[in-house]
Amino acid sequence: MTTSTVTYSAGLRTTCTHTRSGNAIITDAPVDNHGRGEAFSPTDLVATALATCMLTVMGIAAENRGLSIDGAHAEVTKIMAADPRRISEVKVLIHMPPYDFSEAHKKLLTEIALNCPVAKSLHADLIQSVELRWGEIE
Repeated sequence: MTTSTVTYSAGLRTTCTHTRSGNAIITDAPVDNHGRGEAFSPTDLVATALATCMLTVMGIAAENRGLSIDGAHAEVTKIMAADPRRISEVKVLIHMPPYDFSEAHKKLLTEIALNCPVAKSLHADLIQSVELRWGEIE
């Protein structure tokens, strides 16, 4: 079964449909690359996928240990380079809820985040700057 279908709509826009669920998202070329910047660009999705993967695998690990990371959220910053145009760095700042995580759990969840499938799938030249801040949100 396919994972998704992607249809070019015109005007540098695509519609991406998840095969199993039917959920759809659109992409738009960024303003600095001939687009309108009205939706995620393809490179925005790559950068965002890194953070969603980190939070997802951290959530799985937390649930398996009777913990919760509910309310955790990430700020993602994508940095582009030229010649060739590519993502040169993704900065992910993860804010963790003020739960009583032991030092061992913090270390484990951090390692799980840094080794998520998306992180391991990105090119080694892409800098992944990741910071976790514990207990900063309520």
